[in-house]
Order: sequence, then structure tokens, then C-alpha cells
Amino acid sequence: MATVTLTAENFDQVAQGTGIVLVDFWASWCGPCRRFAPIFEKSAAKHDDIVFAKVDTEAQPALSERFGIASIPTLMAIRDGVIVFAEPGALPDTMLENVIEQVRGLDMEDVRSRLES
Repeated sequence: MATVTLTAENFDQVAQGTGIVLVDFWASWCGPCRRFAPIFEKSAAKHDDIVFAKVDTEAQPALSERFGIASIPTLMAIRDGVIVFAEPGALPDTMLENVIEQVRGLDMEDVRSRLES
């Protein structure tokens, strides 16, 4: 599946749905971002049940500010509308696959109950 470009206008619509959304906050001038991009794209091709999305921090500064993105690349995982992971740094493919596996394995009822308490 091709990656989706997220903007301030469509972010909530994409992120608030059911399922998993992985968001790569990046910029064209960022070397680690450019090195992470093919890893992200390769993973997107393997997981057609996950929405893989990109936020260009230069074009969408409001989104960077909204989520407190201070370092790029930053990977954010959203499951069923809840941010369950957000880490700066370019991940190797094995670590990205590990994050996906862990996000898939979450008990979302437990996650929501912990957020409410």
C-alpha cells in the first residue's frame, strides 16, 4: 500500500479511524529521514492492513507543534484513535517490525482503561 500524505486538514480523519496508523514525521533536508524512508516504504508494502502515513514537518509545522515533534524522524503509532507509541530516531527494519508486532498485540480495552485512570 502506498503511503498517505497527512496534513492539518486530513490528519484527524485518518488517525481517528479503527486500526493501526503509523506516522513518519520527516523533512527533505534530514539525512536520517531519507535513510528511514525506504525502510518505512518496504514495511508499508508488507502490511496492507496498516495505514502508513507521512507528515512533512516543513510543510505542516502546525502538526509538528501539535504533537511536540522536536526531533526528526519521529515515528508515531496510533491504534483505534489512540497514540500508543511515539519515538524520535530512524529505526532499522527489524525494530520497525517489532513496533508493529507490539502495537498489533495491544489490548486496547486495557490501554483505554489506563488512560482514563
